[in-house]
Amino acid sequence: MKEIKQLIEISRKYGSDSRYVIAGGGNTSYKDDKKIWVKASGHALATITEDGFAVLDRQKLNIISERKYSANAAKREEEVKEDLAVACITKDRRPSVETSMHNAIDYAFIVHLHPTVVNGLMCSKNAETETRKLFGDEAVYIPYTDPGYVLFKEVETRINDYKKKKGKHPPVVLLQNHGIFAGADTTKDIETIYRNVISKIEKKAAVKQTAKSEKICDCVQDTIPAIRMMLSRQGGLKTLKIRNNSRIGKFASSQKEFDKIAAPFTPDVIVYCKSKYVYLSAKDNEDLLMKAQKEIDSYTEKNGYTPKVLIIEGTGLVAVGDNAAGCDIILDVYEDMMKVAEIAQSFGGEHPMTQKQINFIDNWEVENYRRKVSAGSASGRVENKTIIVTGAAQGFGEGIAECLLKEGANIVVADLNETVGLATAERFLGLCKSNRTIFVKTNVSDTISLRNLIHETVCNFGGLDVFISNAGVLRAGGLEEMTPEDFEFVTKINYNAYFYCTRAASRVMKLQNKYAPESYCDIIQINSKSGLRGSKANFAYAGGKFGGIGLTQSFALELAPFRIKVNSICPGNFYEGPLWSNPENGLFKQYLHAGKVPGAKTIEDVRKFYMDQVPMRKGTGPEDVTKAALYLIEQTCETGQAIPVTGGQVMLS
Repeated sequence: MKEIKQLIEISRKYGSDSRYVIAGGGNTSYKDDKKIWVKASGHALATITEDGFAVLDRQKLNIISERKYSANAAKREEEVKEDLAVACITKDRRPSVETSMHNAIDYAFIVHLHPTVVNGLMCSKNAETETRKLFGDEAVYIPYTDPGYVLFKEVETRINDYKKKKGKHPPVVLLQNHGIFAGADTTKDIETIYRNVISKIEKKAAVKQTAKSEKICDCVQDTIPAIRMMLSRQGGLKTLKIRNNSRIGKFASSQKEFDKIAAPFTPDVIVYCKSKYVYLSAKDNEDLLMKAQKEIDSYTEKNGYTPKVLIIEGTGLVAVGDNAAGCDIILDVYEDMMKVAEIAQSFGGEHPMTQKQINFIDNWEVENYRRKVSAGSASGRVENKTIIVTGAAQGFGEGIAECLLKEGANIVVADLNETVGLATAERFLGLCKSNRTIFVKTNVSDTISLRNLIHETVCNFGGLDVFISNAGVLRAGGLEEMTPEDFEFVTKINYNAYFYCTRAASRVMKLQNKYAPESYCDIIQINSKSGLRGSKANFAYAGGKFGGIGLTQSFALELAPFRIKVNSICPGNFYEGPLWSNPENGLFKQYLHAGKVPGAKTIEDVRKFYMDQVPMRKGTGPEDVTKAALYLIEQTCETGQAIPVTGGQVMLS
């Protein structure tokens, strides 16, 4: 059906443009004489398909216009929802609560959006008079009305009055503190309407869609992980994400500037960011943490939940999410509100919602449903934990990181190989649910690079729960073949860097656990079976790994009082990975040339030699090591251990 294809095209066009849609909001529809196709709840316009539209019987839907409902708001909305369900032909899809408005406006296509520019006008003090000046009889203005049935009836009355005067329904309906409905019989005409509306507002208002990005203060490593744990005392472990730019910096510069965005302008802001926000200004880090604790405790006690938005002078906008996906939505929605506030200055200043209006949205079942659907979930054994995996661009580290990602963790891919690392992180994003992954170019042997790794982790996730020191190198060779340069290189990466990583990670973990008495963190070194027994013609590698276990035991003793567990996992051979199988410099090839396997003439001879040493007759894969890592993370009584995962090839004595 060509009309449905056109509906999908225009939905995706506007849904993928953040100037028109934030957090998957808005809805679209097409109708003929008998049926209406309207966006179903839980589907984003940007990616919608035909299955994302609920189909309703218009004759049954018209009953909502005629029926008398309960005077009790909650009961009334439940009755309307039941009538919508009766009219719905596609029973597996919940139609938008605004379906009746789509049905009432007498055009084939309806596109309802919340463009930033339009809301700059609709959320201003002079919205009504300025709308008349800009659009005259081209548009119908609707004063703020609670969403749902009451808003539908208000819209229905006003468009019918318009039709009596003009002989047709209005092509544009503008709703105070809400957005815009545009109606036409072709999608081309819809696009023309939106272009004209946006153009007229932009000519009157100073509109800046973008803001200059600002560097996030290095000090966040010393504050945000602690604040994250303050916020995690109720409702489980939180994820925090920081954004800073010239616009955010302006509103964070003083209490006076913050007051302009201290109350929500639209229902969407309440759904994703709640209705009250915390502003913090402090003279130093210690003062900030003291004030944060006081404000968060007071907020939680008063409201029954923790804040979703913090504005911190000198830091920026901090989103507090139940997961990483939620943080992204909060940042986008709240910064959009800042843009709206800027535009509103051209129309008499900002006009936030009243407390009564806020209360209705906060308690409305429909919006609670939207909030729940948007939040999503990524269930797993490490759900919502933030985990750094070094050397995760490829090979063993990539495999471990992917396994943990599927268990619900936020993953930081830390690797020196930027090209491969970025590609790996991009692939991981396709596997994410409500969790997220980022790549940070990292040299584990450089302390400045590691500080940047921790900084990026804190900026994107708010803290660090597990650090997996996996990055490693190998240069095989006996005493005559090994050069001092190769020995120093292997030792620096496999031994020294483990110390550098542990020092960098433990600082954040100590701070977190100070503010969360029940919390434990983990540092896990991916060691080797060569760390448990010597390895012929491979002493540089084995020596570093032996030393790594000594570091693990020593770090464990030092960090135990801070509830940081430090353990090593000693895998057997991952034959399928590039460390072994790379045709250019893999271990099979290195060992063949080094003469490690007596009588071996081919790489296959070397492979068979090593497999014959494994009682379980299998190599050790990333999934095997991940199971050991999950055990270490979940338990609270193992530290300083070196756990062999070798298929029985090497056993503890």
